Amino acid sequence: MKGALVPEPAADDDGHVLEFRLPDLGEGLADGDLVSWAVAVGDTVELNQTIAEVETAKAVVALPSPFSGVVVELLAQPGDTVPVGAPLIRVRNDLEVSAPPTAEPRTNVLVGYGPEAESTSRRRKATPSMASSTPSTHRAAATPAARKLAKELGIDLWFVAGSGPEGAVTVDDVRSAVPVTQPRTPARLGDVVRAPSNGHITDGDGLIEPTAREERTPVTGIRKRTAAAMQASSRTIPQASTFVTVDCTASVELLDHLRTTKSFEGLTLTPLALVAKATLAAIAEYPGINTAWDEQNQEIVTKHYVNLGIAVASDRGLMVPNLKEAQSLSLRELCREISWAADTARSGNATPNDLRGGTFTLTNVGVFGVDSGVALVNPGEAAILCLGSIRKRPWVFRDELAVRWVTTLGLSFDHRMVDGELGARFLATTAGFLEDPLTLLSRI
Repeated sequence: MKGALVPEPAADDDGHVLEFRLPDLGEGLADGDLVSWAVAVGDTVELNQTIAEVETAKAVVALPSPFSGVVVELLAQPGDTVPVGAPLIRVRNDLEVSAPPTAEPRTNVLVGYGPEAESTSRRRKATPSMASSTPSTHRAAATPAARKLAKELGIDLWFVAGSGPEGAVTVDDVRSAVPVTQPRTPARLGDVVRAPSNGHITDGDGLIEPTAREERTPVTGIRKRTAAAMQASSRTIPQASTFVTVDCTASVELLDHLRTTKSFEGLTLTPLALVAKATLAAIAEYPGINTAWDEQNQEIVTKHYVNLGIAVASDRGLMVPNLKEAQSLSLRELCREISWAADTARSGNATPNDLRGGTFTLTNVGVFGVDSGVALVNPGEAAILCLGSIRKRPWVFRDELAVRWVTTLGLSFDHRMVDGELGARFLATTAGFLEDPLTLLSRI
């Protein structure tokens, strides 16, 4: 995208009250959720002082003030979804306001973001705090058929969430929409209302409000975008899954030994790191598993590099930072990078660059005591490998019953690119590396 534009502050008639609008955060998103204010009405702010935190689909971003002065009004509340370009704060500055430069557009310089390389179309979404009851003067992105149907049904496309390419509204979106005349403020976490004897409370529109028996959590930020991505995954990707149960006793013993060596001193060596190494080795043998589907050109794009996604459960929801060029990492480097990815995601410090561009994903449900699972493929990738818990189980070893360390691997894949044979061979090869990790020695 071209340099992300930062909206120029708007001034009142005397040129002293400046209005700061939510800037284009430079990652193809049309809005952000206000997390918190770092200032209050009456506070004095300095140039580039952090005034608020905004959560996008990718990360929490600190917003610096583009000017100094005294805060006279906060125009959004924590929890509000604010469209790009909508006003956030008004600041009185008694200094002369200079005219904005016209020669070159300013680029977004927020921490964690840089100028983008190509343009991305945007579609604003109406929010309870910003939307008007009258139709928008902007033209929402929609297919011609959807636009025609919306006109016939009297539905304002501005208030319809799109599921098509780049957020465009489709006919199905319009059919499932309800005409909106006055957006309502959503219930916030902790908004508990005492219920009457019948257990229900209704407002003037007859809509049920939260009661003491229920608690409603707004779906915002990461959770909202994750929900949209997973819905798109299940709806647009023909997925299949296959499983293999593995005797990984030799891998457990290898990990126990390596933890005592000086080479891994100070590192957190987990089974996931060794599984990651086995996965990368299997991808090298079966590159067809590391592909993407190009819908426009009807082509399969094979990636000869691996940006290995690591699914991380955080307080903000599921995040998948990826390790760039993971195929070149040693086992020691994988240990360090996986730890970094998990810590960065959980602390909310992951940048958009950390979270985009993945080519293959690993998810570890075993840490929750689960044997396996059918993971959904991330849009833009061909497969995801699920690691189950590693437990001691009875196992036939060398024709005798023995207690061995056993786990289950599950592979979900996009059947447009990966057929059953490729998926099975890839999974069996990964399992083979874990059964006999000495075969990985040349790659560790």
